[in-house]
Amino acid sequence: MQQFEDSIYNLIVETSTNLPGDVRRAVAKGRALEDRATRSGLALATIAQNIGMAEQQTSPICQDTGMPTFIIHTPVGINQIEMKKDIFSAVQRATKNGKLRPNSVDSLTGENSGDNLGAGTPVIHFEQWEEEGIDVRLILKGGGCENKNIQYSLPAELEGLGKAGRDLDGIRKCILHAVYQAQGQGCSAGFIGVGIGGDRTTGYELAKKQLFRKVDDVNPSEDLQKLEDYILENANKLGIGTMGFGGEVTLLGCKVGVMNRLPASFFVSVAYNCWAFRRQGVLVDPTTGGITEWLYESGTGISVEDGTEAAVPVAALSESSEAGSVSVPSITSSHGAGSGLENAGSGTATGGSREVRLTTPISEEDVRSLRVGDVVILSGEMHTGRDALHKYLMDHEAPVDLNGAVIYHCGPVMLKDEEGWHVKAAGPTTSIREEPYQGDILKKFGIRAVIGKGGMGSKTLKALQEHGGVYLNAIGGAAQYYAECIKKVNAVDFMEFGIPEAMWHLQVDGFAAIVTMDAHGNSLHADVEKDSAAKLAQFREPVFQ
Repeated sequence: MQQFEDSIYNLIVETSTNLPGDVRRAVAKGRALEDRATRSGLALATIAQNIGMAEQQTSPICQDTGMPTFIIHTPVGINQIEMKKDIFSAVQRATKNGKLRPNSVDSLTGENSGDNLGAGTPVIHFEQWEEEGIDVRLILKGGGCENKNIQYSLPAELEGLGKAGRDLDGIRKCILHAVYQAQGQGCSAGFIGVGIGGDRTTGYELAKKQLFRKVDDVNPSEDLQKLEDYILENANKLGIGTMGFGGEVTLLGCKVGVMNRLPASFFVSVAYNCWAFRRQGVLVDPTTGGITEWLYESGTGISVEDGTEAAVPVAALSESSEAGSVSVPSITSSHGAGSGLENAGSGTATGGSREVRLTTPISEEDVRSLRVGDVVILSGEMHTGRDALHKYLMDHEAPVDLNGAVIYHCGPVMLKDEEGWHVKAAGPTTSIREEPYQGDILKKFGIRAVIGKGGMGSKTLKALQEHGGVYLNAIGGAAQYYAECIKKVNAVDFMEFGIPEAMWHLQVDGFAAIVTMDAHGNSLHADVEKDSAAKLAQFREPVFQ
């Protein structure tokens, strides 16, 4: 199959850069339900713009291209060993060309292989079937949403929901709890796959396989279809909203599968997927290795504004009139107070929130003037930092002066040529992983602002209050939107940590994020979690008998 490697490469590129049509329509449906003059409305507008930019530029929708996972059905007699070699070559090529971020890390040494190959990566599941063609499906599921996967062993006592028994109603409670516990850390609004039964391993596999179903398909089991419809309707009553900002749209899809189990075990496994629902598939000719059919509808020409099938330039997906430009739509607080971001640079309050432009280094006075709900537009130099850097800085000095600095929780996709390094994708990573370190590092180095997604905990909130710092929530998955704001790579340190974990020093202009934790002890994330916990309790009573 001489064309097979090229077919896999094309599959990877399409999956990474072009959101499928069924997913785009689900996002458009979510946008229609959300008030656009809210924080969640801003997030969805940014998501829509990012989807168009990624397609136009053939660049990753999200910088975290996840663990490439292939499920392949082959006719009897096909050489799977040779197929695997071609898949490895295609993955290496896609990584080299900036379509995949190097994500394969040695679990003992922390060393990044640099090409997405290593023990267990990529993930490839082969199955034989009696069809003539080869069916190849790929999902790119990022670490932020992968970390919000969860498995329940029934019977169980669930926070806010009480006892979940070994029945359909117990399963219902588990799924609702899974959505609740994810909050905004999995880049909501998301999609979930649910596996009922099996053992611990096969339950998770079944849950992830549900994500390969089409968003608008119908479950062949009447009971499971009723469950899917119930979850999709009622999870959106939790008030978590896009990015966990609060709002009407928390879940965009729910798919449930079932398999037999041991008498002693009853597992409910939930695979959570972010809004950047990147999965695609192809049918391949077993003789030539060429693609004969794409298995999911292409997203090209489907507007995320309204789901209609029309050629939609990036300009129509954004709020600007210039194709490809980065614009920030207007936003209001959850209480309806407008900030009028279209009047960029005014810095005046028009209610509960406002727009503030800041240039690094930032003073403590500037930071303490900010409040939850404010939109900050940053210019100047910022520095990326993830798990490896935060661990390092606890016991070592920084390579640059961080007094008044901004740390960006980001592992970008980077390419280097004769002119130097270029940012190909640069959205935020989930911040809560840095909770054990962040407060201490803020005070040790004089850092004034942290940018990430999903919020942070009480230790960081206390440090922000004592030291004079602020947490800025960027829009998760909007990797092209934010890459446009990065004008230059000034330098890089700690390349030995690997590209995602290195400390990149980036010159930015017009980088917009929302204050969700301020120096006055306020946390939007804590408020939304408290509110959604109260709403979760309304689902304690049985629904399915």
